[in-house]
Amino acid sequence: MGRPTKTKNQKKERAAAQHRSQEEYTSVPHSFVFHRGHVGKNLQQLILDVRHVMEPYTATNLKVRKKNTLKDFVAMAGPLGVTHFLVFTKTPTTINLKLFRLPGGPSLTFRVTQYSLIKDVVSSLKRHRMHEQQFTHHPLLVLNNFGLQGMHIKVMASMFQNMFPSINVHKINLNAIKRCVLISYDADSQTLEFRHYSLKVVPVGMSKGLKKFLQEKFPNMSRLQDISELLVKDVVLSESEAEQDGSHNITELPQAYAGRGNMKSEQSAVRLTEIGPRMKLQLIKVEEGLGQGNVLYHSFIHKTEQEIQEALARKEEKLQLKAERRRKQEADVERKQEQRTAHRKKSLEGIKKKKRQAEGGDSDAEDPGMQEDQNADDLSDDDTEYYRQEVGEEPDEDLFPQSTKRKRGLGQSIKPRKRCKYSRSADQNPAPAGRSPKVKHKRIPRPGQGWQPRDSPGLREQRQDTRQPGRARNARRKQAQGPGRNHTKQRRGSRPQGPRRQGKPGLLRRQASKGKGAFGNQRRSGRKGPA
Repeated sequence: MGRPTKTKNQKKERAAAQHRSQEEYTSVPHSFVFHRGHVGKNLQQLILDVRHVMEPYTATNLKVRKKNTLKDFVAMAGPLGVTHFLVFTKTPTTINLKLFRLPGGPSLTFRVTQYSLIKDVVSSLKRHRMHEQQFTHHPLLVLNNFGLQGMHIKVMASMFQNMFPSINVHKINLNAIKRCVLISYDADSQTLEFRHYSLKVVPVGMSKGLKKFLQEKFPNMSRLQDISELLVKDVVLSESEAEQDGSHNITELPQAYAGRGNMKSEQSAVRLTEIGPRMKLQLIKVEEGLGQGNVLYHSFIHKTEQEIQEALARKEEKLQLKAERRRKQEADVERKQEQRTAHRKKSLEGIKKKKRQAEGGDSDAEDPGMQEDQNADDLSDDDTEYYRQEVGEEPDEDLFPQSTKRKRGLGQSIKPRKRCKYSRSADQNPAPAGRSPKVKHKRIPRPGQGWQPRDSPGLREQRQDTRQPGRARNARRKQAQGPGRNHTKQRRGSRPQGPRRQGKPGLLRRQASKGKGAFGNQRRSGRKGPA
């Protein structure tokens, strides 16, 4: 088994370094740069350029949808450690920039009077210095002319300082400073100038030839007789731009800086190259909270102390009304929850009671179809009395068997019986041994309905009496027809039997009488038909 690649102490040191870097990353301010509402193509590019300025502690690839609200960004800012929002908005006349400090404010609103993109600034330079390694570290913030008296000026200075990580001049590594953000305040016009520069350090105190020799690109010495000419004479060298170094940008380096000749305790010049974007901002107002608090300062609207107190009173009244509505809403929700719980409990008790009744066979339940003062025996008595009044005689015992055989209980409901065909007499269908014969019947309807029971003796005699005239009439008809006629019953759908009708059908007979048809034409013309 081979030797492990990392020892135990190396793993501990690496874990400790990762922990320190994580703490440093979470302790620095982070930002979101996005827009609200509809913006143009140029403003979207400006938002991307501002994200480059705020790197690496910003969301470079932040996606914004139309349905997203400010509350959505605030909800996501907490877990991600975001402390500032830079929100761009556009109106038909102006472009606004709002700076929000999370979570409690304040909020600053600026008007963007002028701006230039990175591509515009870089295209105007002869030589530009911008590469990806410059954006691996945060920029150095420089504030100019912010020492004036005024509450709004102090708020602006504090806001800009907290947007970028703070530095310790005794522990800072100079090689980590690659960019610079300059914000200058003009008291006369009350505007801010926002600039973004790339920083470069070059050694001073030597000739141009020696500087050229120290660069990575070796100079052309084909026209020189001796190397001393390179250090003494500068006429053979060409520079596209004249030297701008002076006392304003020359300093002594406390540390060795990246680049040839930038040694510790040596004189070097700090040069700035603008890489964009540019913005000219004008402060509009300062508010408490996230854009919904009291207006602390407004550049266009000035209120007296009395007007400010009235506005505060109105706002306090609105807050109290909102709190009262919230309490009422919570009380209503709690009350509905209690009602729902009580209803659920009552429903469960009813279900359990119903199950117990089904298991115990409770027959004392009332029939919903029967009235309270109605007796089950009255039903059969009413039918018997009605038959007695209509027919004029007593009904048979088997016509209404419910009144004599079985009485319906109070808890049994009255259900309509199904109609079915019954035999003419109970003797034809004898009941099996051990059982009493059951005679099925139908109730007699009221006058006008035309329905009568088949097995009623009185009605059976009447039916036989009514059949006698019909039978006598059929017998007389048979005698009149004579014995030779066929009196077989005619089937449904068949032609009537008997002697066939002589001659032609009606239509042909009429045509023959009029002389129409093929044979009639021949007779009239005198031609003979085919033999």
